[in-house]
Amino acid sequence: MRHLKYTFGTLFIGLTLFIVSGSMSFAQLPDPGIEIDDRTAIVITDPQNDFLSPKGVTWGVVGESVTENNTVENIETLFKVAKKNNIPVFISPHYYFPTDKGWEFEGALETLMHNINMFDRTGQLSLKGFEGSGADWLEIYKPYINDGVTVVTSPHKVYGPETNDLVLQLRKRNINKILLGGMSANLCTESHMRELVEQGFEVAVVKDATAAAKVPSGDGYQAALVNFRFIASDVMTTEEAKKAITEYSKQKKKGS
Repeated sequence: MRHLKYTFGTLFIGLTLFIVSGSMSFAQLPDPGIEIDDRTAIVITDPQNDFLSPKGVTWGVVGESVTENNTVENIETLFKVAKKNNIPVFISPHYYFPTDKGWEFEGALETLMHNINMFDRTGQLSLKGFEGSGADWLEIYKPYINDGVTVVTSPHKVYGPETNDLVLQLRKRNINKILLGGMSANLCTESHMRELVEQGFEVAVVKDATAAAKVPSGDGYQAALVNFRFIASDVMTTEEAKKAITEYSKQKKKGS
């Protein structure tokens, strides 16, 4: 018994030291980075009114983070630099149709989203009431998304792309590197990062092209930043992403 207590005590002390030393050396984690090339695409999750417009149903909890990060403008910057330099853009939207109201069990935020009619549409094949709704694109993004070139996938239904065709669309275009942004950081954006990494993609998260809810129980954005740093190949700012894409484009033109 004494030996068992000693073993558990030693283990506890060891784990404590590991956690403390780990937190102190977090900044020294390996930084693999990502190199932009012709197999790189930008993926944006949920660039929709319910997240990014002051009139959206979640603005009360995400608005502060969106404003602090300049998220709306930074996502537009990614669109602009992508279009200027012929980087493919993929949108993974979030929609709920009337038939989705028949779900018999849900997680906490799924329940909330359905209760507040977030991302609601009148039907899979109907655009009735869609224009300007919470499910619609933020108005300033429409020229970039509705240009006939940007790929809009089928909707994801919870958080990750497991329920839509994003991975298929990327694979069919031989894309293997992703610059990821959109909403919201600790939910759909993080879930997309995790699944894309599991699917074998190199992923860099553009950390100020996303945001998340701040609630009394926690700050979703800060929680996401920790996991971005642990999991993604790179975590960069919009300006860093813009510079990397621009430099790649210049080098490509020189080589052609």
